[in-house]
Amino acid sequence: MSAFTTDRETGSAGTPSPEKKRKGRRRDRATDQRLNWRLRLRRDRTLIIMTVPALALIIAFNYLPMFGAVTAFQFYDYLSGFFHSPWAGLANFQQLFSDSNFWHAFENTLVLSLVQLVLFFPVPIALAIMLNSVLSTKLRSFFQAVVYLPHFFSWVLVVTLFQEMLGGAGLLNHVLRLNDMGVWNIMTDPGAFKYLVTAQAVWKEAGWGIIVFLAAIAAIDPNLYEAAAADGAGRWRRMWHITLPGMRGVIVLMLVLRLGNALTVGFEQFLIQRNAVGSGASEVLDTYAYYYGVIANNYGLGTAAGLFKGVVSLILILAANKLAHYFGEDGLYRRSR
Repeated sequence: MSAFTTDRETGSAGTPSPEKKRKGRRRDRATDQRLNWRLRLRRDRTLIIMTVPALALIIAFNYLPMFGAVTAFQFYDYLSGFFHSPWAGLANFQQLFSDSNFWHAFENTLVLSLVQLVLFFPVPIALAIMLNSVLSTKLRSFFQAVVYLPHFFSWVLVVTLFQEMLGGAGLLNHVLRLNDMGVWNIMTDPGAFKYLVTAQAVWKEAGWGIIVFLAAIAAIDPNLYEAAAADGAGRWRRMWHITLPGMRGVIVLMLVLRLGNALTVGFEQFLIQRNAVGSGASEVLDTYAYYYGVIANNYGLGTAAGLFKGVVSLILILAANKLAHYFGEDGLYRRSR
């Protein structure tokens, strides 16, 4: 108990020097090692109680549904349930890997993911740097609110707005007709579909994605900018030598997370536009699992497709994190020394 009291007294001191902080942290670790698990539980009971609802939600909505992955190894019948459906072994996976439609959906997913990674990922970074260069606080808040707004729109509304702009009777073709030029209905062009959905994703989500990068820029020491300006560095040099290096850790972290979700390119967005461009251009892993699993009442095949996607995503995120460690970045977690 005396050690616990000493810990509190140390934390209530005034603003300590860095050396005092380091000594304080070493003293805290030594105190933790001396405390047994009951004293630690008593000391941290408020924090533990606060984490219980979050843990309950994670377990209920993230881990308990994982039990349904067992249907990938069953001839699942919803009338019989998990416990009475016949065991299928790897038959669902054999059917999945022998289906040309699955490989076509997998190829489409990879191509769309690559296009979105190249055309979408740099946009929030550029937007964050541009917003940070706006000196007026009111003007910056206004622009932030404007670019955040599309995130709250549904995909139905986003597709409708693009239809009004790029559809056969939309604004673009109206201008083309006025200038005696041929019409181009981009909304029904399978060849332009991957760029169309990327443009929709950029318009809807790029503004929301700048939040993390603005926080990274705010954490950069302002004295660095003042010192660079005093040495004659212009705006571009300050951005290249201070802003981008200061954001590097967050950029790598977001890139690792993006690679982990590389096979999640969207579901509602593709489902809405599937009839307009056809399944050849719009079929991805998520829509394949829905049409060939849920709609066709072949739950085992759909679950096998989802499980395959989850395993590939896990491999991608571990490989990307390993690559980040190789280049000296923390990635998702700090490498153990």
